[in-house]
Amino acid sequence: MPTQIPFWLGGVAASMASSCTHPLDLTKVRMQTMQVTPGSKPPNMFIVFRTTLSESGIRSLYTGLSASLLRQMSYSLVRLGTYEEFKSRLSTTKEGELRKPKTHELLAAACLAGALGGIAGNPADILLVRMTSDPVKPPEQRYNYSNALSGLVRLARDEGAKALARGLGTNVVRAILMNASQVGSYDFFKSTLINRTIPIIDYQLRDSLPLHALASCMAGTFATTVCAPADVIRSRLMSSSSPSGPLTILKSSLQNEGISFLFKGWTPAFMRLGPNTVLLFIFFEQLKKGWRTLYSTSTSS
Repeated sequence: MPTQIPFWLGGVAASMASSCTHPLDLTKVRMQTMQVTPGSKPPNMFIVFRTTLSESGIRSLYTGLSASLLRQMSYSLVRLGTYEEFKSRLSTTKEGELRKPKTHELLAAACLAGALGGIAGNPADILLVRMTSDPVKPPEQRYNYSNALSGLVRLARDEGAKALARGLGTNVVRAILMNASQVGSYDFFKSTLINRTIPIIDYQLRDSLPLHALASCMAGTFATTVCAPADVIRSRLMSSSSPSGPLTILKSSLQNEGISFLFKGWTPAFMRLGPNTVLLFIFFEQLKKGWRTLYSTSTSS
């Protein structure tokens, strides 16, 4: 039997990765929630990033970090922990023998784990979107949450418990797409590339850092494209305090901005999700390796 990985380990890895890429996530959300008048050209990511930086220096790039960490320790902890648990069960037969899970089994496990993660992390997602988009709104429309915990209390107190589920349907769809396209594709790319030789440099890929980096980079690109439409609609739903549904948001945005709005913020999303995915799986693989080493050392002593 393989060493059981702690359920919370994925949340820790995701928090470490998010701490590094938060400024890019902030830029992505601001681009997605920024309302552009018809006929005008939306600002590119470099303008949004520069404007954010000019607000109050480097510190402004980490606006909403507490909400980001809360999100990773709810959403990512559940989606990664549940997926690892499903994968562990699929890798073992009833007789206790090891087997290689089939691709469709892993895909189904990733989808289910993503849905559970989306439900668990929805309140933190609302706080993250609101806290990162607050400074670009008119003063009278700002929420002014001081941190994620006080924001969570105010969200439930001011808008009712139902507000914690704002955008839940869209968020769960996005979480399913994200887990299947990111975690599921990472396992696919990793298993496909392992022991393959890169002709140009005559290097054989083993279960090591280069393989993890390559597979995670491919997974990040794939996940960004698959999740872009749901990500944009989710951000607009959560940044608003009005009861508009996803179909209303979709219809009005299509009328005002055209179909291209579905991929608004793709570049910063990729620049955030690409490095985030690479860091996530590198940290996760190293944490798992360290845990197995610690476990084997403690059992042998």
